[in-house]
Amino acid sequence: MDRQLVSLTRRAVLADAGALFAWANMPRIASAAGARDPRFVVIILRGALDGLSAVGPTGDPDYAGLHGDIALSRSGPDAAPPLDSFFALNPGMPNFHRLFGAKQAAVVHAVATAYRDRSHFDGQDVLESGYPGPGFATSGWLNRALSLLPAGEAVRLRSGLGVGVTTPLLLRGQAPVVGWAPQVLPPAGDDLAARLINLYRHVDPPLADALVRGLDIDRLASREMSGEKGRRGGMDSIPGMAQAARGAARLIAADDGPRIAALAFDGWDTHANEGGPRGRLAQLLSGLDGAFAEFEKGLGPHWSDTFIVAITEFGRTARINGTTGTDHGTATVAFLAGGAVAGGRVIADWPGLKNDQLHENRDLRPTTDLRAVLKGALADHLGLGAGALAATVFPGSAAAKPMAGLVV
Repeated sequence: MDRQLVSLTRRAVLADAGALFAWANMPRIASAAGARDPRFVVIILRGALDGLSAVGPTGDPDYAGLHGDIALSRSGPDAAPPLDSFFALNPGMPNFHRLFGAKQAAVVHAVATAYRDRSHFDGQDVLESGYPGPGFATSGWLNRALSLLPAGEAVRLRSGLGVGVTTPLLLRGQAPVVGWAPQVLPPAGDDLAARLINLYRHVDPPLADALVRGLDIDRLASREMSGEKGRRGGMDSIPGMAQAARGAARLIAADDGPRIAALAFDGWDTHANEGGPRGRLAQLLSGLDGAFAEFEKGLGPHWSDTFIVAITEFGRTARINGTTGTDHGTATVAFLAGGAVAGGRVIADWPGLKNDQLHENRDLRPTTDLRAVLKGALADHLGLGAGALAATVFPGSAAAKPMAGLVV
């Protein structure tokens, strides 16, 4: 068997045991942003988020009729809190609403990648690879962005952090990445860990070094979580999202920790019984909302230098279907949060919801390229140049200019 394959298999076994596995070394990386110590976090919402039920255009006269029973309303027992005179937020997101009021959160509406079909597999490929179409992915756009940051000893950006049992495509590539997953099995005891380290010191020293780093990071991420037994869940559950964010926050807040992180939350494919202000979608949004709060709390003073973006592969239909859900669509929303976000606004070139304004007479029409949003954040928060963003991070995206004014 190929030696590289053997090493990967050993690492996977260690990860399944609740430990953490690491790839490569963690060299110091310089930031073009100067003396700041920026953090950048990407949360992928897998399954296609219904942006019209997450941030409802309650000021559009066609909205309630199209979205039916799952449309948000500014009045009634499940009133959606207003973001401005036109848009209202799903009531499952009180923390985001608070951050929005503090100008530390923003929404980009009617946004989409360059992908216009409706396959989850291909849509997620485009979302995470950063290429204009599916089938080109050998690396993710966030890893390529990380690889462009110049090396140097004087700065604190070090490597990427992938949260989950497998590292998202978004963060795979040549740049160094460390992985951490919330424990799903009882952790290995110190004696077992010491025996494994000693064994691999003799037969596979690089893996032994990776195991030591992984155990150190796992202990850091899990500190003060000892009382949470029985309350952990998958990353499509409210406790699972909170735990993942809490551990990630501890790691990127550490003085010698990574500064760029990627998480993926599953379960956003709401074909049936979606619910609007309450129900399955509201529960998922509550989990995302709790993750934002965990990052804010866990990062402490570093929150002011943090930019978080939550994105999904595409949106859902403007009309509800026969099972009070929505089918695969096109445009959706992106959530921005963090002390480095120039917030307190919904950024939208609103396309309207009349039949002739919908994409293919069924979907919210995209008017903002998601790559422009991501480029704007990477340029102003991490200091990457427009040329590198168009040529390397998002190839074939020269027409999508970096969106200005997203960062304080």
